[in-house]
Amino acid sequence: MLSLSAKNSTLIFLFFTSLIHLSISAFAHADDESGLLAFKKGIISDPSGILSKWKSGTDCCTWPGVSCQDTNRVTLLQIFGQSNTPNGYLSSTISPSLSKLKELNGIFLQHLGNISGPFPSFLFSLPNIQYVFIEYNKLSGKLPENIGNLSKLSALSFAGNRFSGPIPSSIGGLTQLTQLNLDHNLLTGTIPASMKALKNLSTLTLEYNKLSGAIPDIFSGFNNFYVLELSHNKLSGNIPGSVVALAPKIRFLELGHNALSGNIPDFLGKLQALDTLDLSWNKFSGTVPKTFSNLTKIFNLDLSHNSLVDPFPQLNVKGIESLDLSYNKFHLVNIPKWVTSSTIIYSLKLAKCGLKLKLDDWKPVETYFYDYIDLSNNEITGSPVKLLTGQIIWNLVFGKVPKDVAGLRMLNVSHNHLCGQLPAMQFTASAFAGNDCLCGSPLPACKA
Repeated sequence: MLSLSAKNSTLIFLFFTSLIHLSISAFAHADDESGLLAFKKGIISDPSGILSKWKSGTDCCTWPGVSCQDTNRVTLLQIFGQSNTPNGYLSSTISPSLSKLKELNGIFLQHLGNISGPFPSFLFSLPNIQYVFIEYNKLSGKLPENIGNLSKLSALSFAGNRFSGPIPSSIGGLTQLTQLNLDHNLLTGTIPASMKALKNLSTLTLEYNKLSGAIPDIFSGFNNFYVLELSHNKLSGNIPGSVVALAPKIRFLELGHNALSGNIPDFLGKLQALDTLDLSWNKFSGTVPKTFSNLTKIFNLDLSHNSLVDPFPQLNVKGIESLDLSYNKFHLVNIPKWVTSSTIIYSLKLAKCGLKLKLDDWKPVETYFYDYIDLSNNEITGSPVKLLTGQIIWNLVFGKVPKDVAGLRMLNVSHNHLCGQLPAMQFTASAFAGNDCLCGSPLPACKA
């Protein structure tokens, strides 16, 4: 049995032990707090008060955009701008003080608008960083040659910035990546062949850059690929054969607005999970492969602005949402039955597709969802009145402009063979330009 003195000594020891524990608990994330406050101090403009609640002496784990785990260390930083609000941005550079957040696992600085500066090199000082989404800001300069040293990354996105120069070959060292987004930048050079090592990728988005050369034949062994977006670059050559390895999971294959050439390969018909296929604005020639009949799940198909020729294959789709075959060398004569029968279609573009039909004879199953129809540069007669439901843009017909179009929000019937007096409406003269003999407001008055 302890004496009174011994008991008091034990209580005093326990009391001071508790104080020490509380002290350690309260100040365990002092580096995190100072790192975050230094980041805030570097912000020169925060008009909407995104960081207004970041105050010294308060628990930084409770600050908006900051998350901690049980260790009271910051593990996640998420700051989102308000792109639809004029003052919903931050202005400044990203302070290197964030390197103090040693337990940081993910950083999301998205749509902040006016965050500028070079590649944030403090990322190399974060031993646990796995998720980096610094998107839609104004970062610029080159991607670092040693970017491959960020070997623990699972997802990397610098989409919507101003990075220029080549994609470093060391990027092949990021073997844990499941997502790589470098779209909407100013990147040049070729797509590195070293990317063949990124076998865990499910998403690769490099669209809206200035990349050139051939698409590297690197996709064998990519077993979890869902999205490949390379549109709006300067890529040339053929679609590489290893793309077939992306079956059966790939859903989005977007290669439009490049300089790709040759025939559309038959193996694309094996990508049976495709939702979206965009090969528009390239130099493809020959026929569309018959294997496209296997693309039963496709909802969005854009083959426009190529040199494709007849015959166009019968597609076995349950319903298509958007279709654009415009400006090839097709002679479709009629709108395909698999288009007419779709109950979900909202965009149909068959400009200069060799159509020869009377609109009164075209009876689509559903017209309610149509937002855009372009059948211009064809041989079409009849009235579109029965199809005018919602926001439809017409650019196709002979005859008069019907009164029903006055209820539309958008209209373009320019460069056709329309004639007669226009009904009362709010559209500008450009919507009616280049016709045979239209008159009346907003065009010149009709002659007696």
